[in-house]
Amino acid sequence: MRKRFWLLVLMILCSLPEGRLVAQRTLIDVAIDSAAILIGEQTTLRLTVTTDKNQPVQVLIPRDTLMRGVELLEVSKPDSTLIENDRLVIKQDLLITSFDSSLYLLPPVLVADGGDTIASNQVALKVSTIPVNTDRPNEFFDIKQVWDPPFVWTDYYPILLGILFALLLAVLIWYILKRRRERKSLIPFKKPEPQLPPHEQAIKELDEIKATKIWQQGRNKEYYTQITDTLRRYLVGRFGINAMEMTSGEILDAINKNTEAESVYNNLSQILSLSDFVKFAKLVPLPDENDLSLMNAYLFVNQTKVVEKPATDSEGEKPTVLSSDKSAEITVNKERSEK
Repeated sequence: MRKRFWLLVLMILCSLPEGRLVAQRTLIDVAIDSAAILIGEQTTLRLTVTTDKNQPVQVLIPRDTLMRGVELLEVSKPDSTLIENDRLVIKQDLLITSFDSSLYLLPPVLVADGGDTIASNQVALKVSTIPVNTDRPNEFFDIKQVWDPPFVWTDYYPILLGILFALLLAVLIWYILKRRRERKSLIPFKKPEPQLPPHEQAIKELDEIKATKIWQQGRNKEYYTQITDTLRRYLVGRFGINAMEMTSGEILDAINKNTEAESVYNNLSQILSLSDFVKFAKLVPLPDENDLSLMNAYLFVNQTKVVEKPATDSEGEKPTVLSSDKSAEITVNKERSEK
């Protein structure tokens, strides 16, 4: 009867699944990344707990010190993974270090499994000192190399702003001294001068050409270029034609259609034609031709200008008003008397 009873019990146990027998046991394993370190270096304990999915467990980890001489720096958050047979694997890392050279047998990590406490395996840790050169006992070395801090622009903002301010101040001082040396106002901006009427501006430029005596220096091309440019600008302001972008022939065609310039058409034609020969054919004109060109420029401006009638004076007498033809005649006579 006893043999039959134990045989029946054995058959019942064998019929149970293997996972049912193992699932009730909680396993804990501890591994270390590096079992030998120098003073101050760090290593990691890898903690693995395998238990039933529904079994409440708690890993008992000390706060700051794992044991005397071994400090606990950081504890990672537990990472749980569900495996087959409704088993749960919990992994956790413990970062440790030591500043005392010795061979340590680390205490087991405890896990509270319900009303029972399970201890892990024990691992050893060897902490060595830095080799000392007995020939130079006063020579010391760092445990680790010095790290260079990362480059951050905000750290250099005060220096950059100081350099920019110094440059701005230097430029300002140089500008003030330069303006003082030239006896000019510190403010470079001046009010724009009132723009002269087209005929007054043209006469002013022709007077400047006459005063410089360019053609007497053999600079005939520059002389005729200045005269024709002055007349072109006058035509733009007086008749509204785009003379600066037109050829001599196009300018003459446009002026020929204007009845106000009929009397001086030949004067303008003489200037433009001779100017083209001088600038493009390298013709050397005679002195009389140079004087005639400048005289014809005066005549063209004076005979085509718009003359405004001045208002009467306070006594009611009207001043004498010269017509454009009379004004041109006086200018020509003045030119001849000067020669």
